Order: sequence, then structure tokens, then C-alpha cells
Amino acid sequence: MDRIAEPSLALPAHVNGARLWQRLMTLAAIGATPRGGVCRLALSELDRQGREQFTAWARELGCTLRVDAIGNLFARRAGADDTLPAVATGSHIDTQPTGGRFDGNYGVLAGLEVLQTLNDAGIRTRAPLEVCVWTNEEGSRFVPVMMGSGVYAGAFTLEHALSARDTEGTSVREALAAIGFAGQAPAALADGAPRLGAYFEAHIEQGPVLEDAGVTIGVVTGALGQRWYDVTVQGMEAHAGPTPMRLRRDALQPAAALMQRVVAIALDEQPDGRGTVGQVSVFPNSRNVIPGRVRFTVDFRHARAEALARMDARLREAAAELARPGIEIQVEQVVEYLPTAFDAQLADLVREGARRGGHSHQDIVSGAGHDAVYVARTAPAAMIFVPCKDGISHNEIEDARPEHLAAGADVLLHAMLARAGVA
Repeated sequence: MDRIAEPSLALPAHVNGARLWQRLMTLAAIGATPRGGVCRLALSELDRQGREQFTAWARELGCTLRVDAIGNLFARRAGADDTLPAVATGSHIDTQPTGGRFDGNYGVLAGLEVLQTLNDAGIRTRAPLEVCVWTNEEGSRFVPVMMGSGVYAGAFTLEHALSARDTEGTSVREALAAIGFAGQAPAALADGAPRLGAYFEAHIEQGPVLEDAGVTIGVVTGALGQRWYDVTVQGMEAHAGPTPMRLRRDALQPAAALMQRVVAIALDEQPDGRGTVGQVSVFPNSRNVIPGRVRFTVDFRHARAEALARMDARLREAAAELARPGIEIQVEQVVEYLPTAFDAQLADLVREGARRGGHSHQDIVSGAGHDAVYVARTAPAAMIFVPCKDGISHNEIEDARPEHLAAGADVLLHAMLARAGVA
């Protein structure tokens, strides 16, 4: 099962790139936005339509479908030995409110294209193959993010996920029932969901590294760990005119200094350090009032846990240094994802697939979270990146070249064949 399949004239060299593109555009039409993007929020009516399109395509390929209790979909192509754990691929089809046509969708449809290419060539694998559609990866409508794969891997319970509510008060449980995808199959490994033999996820990079390097395939060796914080700087609001500078308890000044430290801390942990202040709230947010309270978020990321720990310590040290009588600074960690190392053998299969296809490739670390991060807790996992235009994603102008998408699917085909074996 771990050997790379020997090259054979009987094995297809390439997927049908035009067919893959056509499916991508068909799916992108469900929830299409005027600017060329997609708005298809998790468990919405549009998500139902997208799911039904996926299941129709999967059934046309002769797959059996399994829907679990959190709404994850699994399209299965039988193997010669169906008792073996499946070699799987996939991603998600829910999008951001102003999402693009490729984020998540590419990984799902590249998987279907692999299955159809094998059907066309009359090739049967030794192990079964599965294409997964994970529920609510984006977290735009329901929290937590990467919900379906998180339940599967035991990162949180099924009940916790089903009880989550959107801003309108609708629960995941209610939304699943409303769109007809409240499945009966076990959703978590602990509850009897099948364990995968291996998992590959193809994805646009969502960053500029591959395009900048002129490289077609990213061999993803791991994903950055993340620590998120809510920071509150409390001072005292006062009139901007009568209050002398030396007597002010201006919360914005130490907050701004701490925000600059966030960037400096990340710059000291290159090449993998990331530091972002993404949300800022100033109270009372009035032109002629000294700010009395500032709240902001911090997002730290790194490929090594010890580096994240250093970044955490330096943030807290900076907060303590900038606090003074009349200025209190609180730093609360709200999220932690440990760095993920993907399986070395599967990464070798991705490299070999790129070499066979004649595609340039380089190792790369994912700066974003993906379903593969949770699946990697349960089975060998790896990812395949292809470039996206200007590194832009989570945006309606998100774009990718058809030849790059086809190349990534070629690599996925060869990697899955190598792992599953040819009967």
C-alpha cells in the first residue's frame, strides 16, 4: 500500500482538464455574484443545490453516497478489496460571503475528475477511493470553522457542532434538517465513522508564493499553528480639549504601540512567523473624545510550536511593559491550533506525481487552516497546492489558470493511484 505504483502504459497520464474546468464553472454558477465570485454559505439553500449537484455527478460515476450526522458527504468508488480503508481526497463547497470559484471547490471536483479518469481508463484500484465534502469549513455562517472534519477527528463533539447557531438564531441541527442533509451515518471516529487509509487535499494556495516563484505544484509539508487573542486596553475617555497630554489615560496610544509589537514579533520569527491585527474597536470612537477603551484581535502563526510559544510570551511581556497606572491591558487567548506536519510518505507521492507529469514543484507550508489539518490527526494526510492569481483568495476576484488546476489534478491522480494500488 505504501509503494509507488510502477509506471505503466495502462495508467492514464492526465486528467481531462476541460471537463474539470466545466464542472468548476457549473458549481460556481450556484450562488454566483455579480463580480464573478460565489456566495454559498454553509447549509443554506444554495449549499443544498451545490450538494445535490455533487451527489448527481458522483452517482453518474457509479459511486455510493454516505451522509453522516454533521452532513459530511462521502462518494465511494469500490476497490478490488473493499475491506481496505479508503484512500480519500476532497475539501469543501461552502464559501465566504464574498468568496471565489476555487477555494474548496477545486479539491472536491479534482477528486471527482480523478474518479472519472479512472472510469474512462477502465482502471480498478486495490483499495476503495472516496471523495469527501466536509461541512462548514469556512465558518462564515456557523462557528467553529472546519466543523465537519473537526467532528470527524474529535476536535469537538457532534452535539457542540449541531447546537451552534448563526446570527439569525438557526442551529446547525435545524439547518441540516431544512436542506435534507441530516445524515444517519456516524460522524466521528469515536462513534464508529470509518477510518481513512490516507487523505489527499488539492487546493489553490491562497497566497503568492508559488506564483512569485513561477512554480506549478506546491508539496505541502505542513500547516502553520495558530494562536488567536482578544486584547483589551482600558483607560478613561475625556474631552480632547481641556485634558493636558500628561494627564490623559488614552487607551489608543498603548494599543497602537502593542499592535506594532505584534508585527515586530512576527518579523523576528521569519520565514514562517505571521502576526496580524485584523479587528480594532475604539470607544467611544468620537472625534473630540480621548479613547477610553480599545479592543483588538491578534493572530499569530508559525510552523513550530516553540516559536509560537515565544511569540505568546513576547506579546504578554509587551502588554505588561505598556500598561501603567490608569491603563490596564488584558490579553486573552481564544484559539490555539498546533502546527501540523503532513505525512512524509504521502508528500513523496505528491513529489513523484509532479515529476511524472513534468510539473515544477517545491515544498511549501500552508499558512491557512484546511480540513486536512484535522484529518491528519486520524490518518496519513498531505496537500497539493496550485497557484492562484496574485495570491488572492476569500475574494470574488479569486482566480486560477485552467492548466494549473489540471496539473494539480494530474498529481492527485498519480498520488492516489500509488497509494491505493492498481488491481
